Amino acid sequence: MIPPSLKNYLPKWAEGLNRPNALTIAGSDSGGGAGIQQDIRVFGALDVFASSVITALTAQNSHGVKAVMAVDPDFVRAQLLAVMDDIEPRFIKTGMLVNEAVTATVIGILAGHPGIVLVVDTVMLSKNGKVLLDDEGVQAMRLMLFPLAALITPNIPEAEALTGLKIKSMVEMETAAKRLHEESAGAAVLVKGGHLPGPETVDCLVHEGKTIHFSSKRIDTPHTHGTGCTLSSAITALLAYGIPLEEACEKGIALTRKAIKNAFPMGGGTGVLDISCWKETDVVQAIQRGNDA
Repeated sequence: MIPPSLKNYLPKWAEGLNRPNALTIAGSDSGGGAGIQQDIRVFGALDVFASSVITALTAQNSHGVKAVMAVDPDFVRAQLLAVMDDIEPRFIKTGMLVNEAVTATVIGILAGHPGIVLVVDTVMLSKNGKVLLDDEGVQAMRLMLFPLAALITPNIPEAEALTGLKIKSMVEMETAAKRLHEESAGAAVLVKGGHLPGPETVDCLVHEGKTIHFSSKRIDTPHTHGTGCTLSSAITALLAYGIPLEEACEKGIALTRKAIKNAFPMGGGTGVLDISCWKETDVVQAIQRGNDA
């Protein structure tokens, strides 16, 4: 149940429901630090009920992805229809979509639900270079999934692959974000700047004709597995509480930074973010709209 201190902050549309709900469509991470496992963990930490559609199975650990097996598109369709026809989530995030067939299946169903709020985390490559979405799937995502999205969240390597631009500076990051925004029928674009060098990390959001920078001091840790999943899931959960998109991005970044600060080793390679550090006060502050603070 929702703690009493949180109930006052539920959006109007959630009256009468036990809690907000959101759907993640993503791949399974056998190492547990990212993918659908982390999405569900983040939704739960923010007291959002999580439903899930698994698109792929991965064999991975802290050293990287060893193997990938796509789920049959017909079974992806069966999972997604089962959730959409009964639970009817309005807030959905996509992660790893693995190939063109799975991507097209997801697009075909989501296109029939124009009322959804969709966050697309552009999962294309693992940290050790394993392909997580084939070239044809990337094209389908760009041309047909992006126009359905409220928000797209590429990191710099993904933004480079999607735009063909080289990104070595803030100006180039803005240019890439604006190009994706224009090509995506006006979807908001949050380009994550962690791959740029410097004492600060700067994320760039293009939304409704505005360009907003979120700057923070760089956190010196090698343990960053699951950062993109954590951020996109946190933003999706905050949107489910009725938080406006720009504010949801800012608060999602703040929550993700706290989890990075508390990241810990798990296995012999790249460690994982610790979202157990989020306290009830963090959640209340996150889900409370800025004008109600």
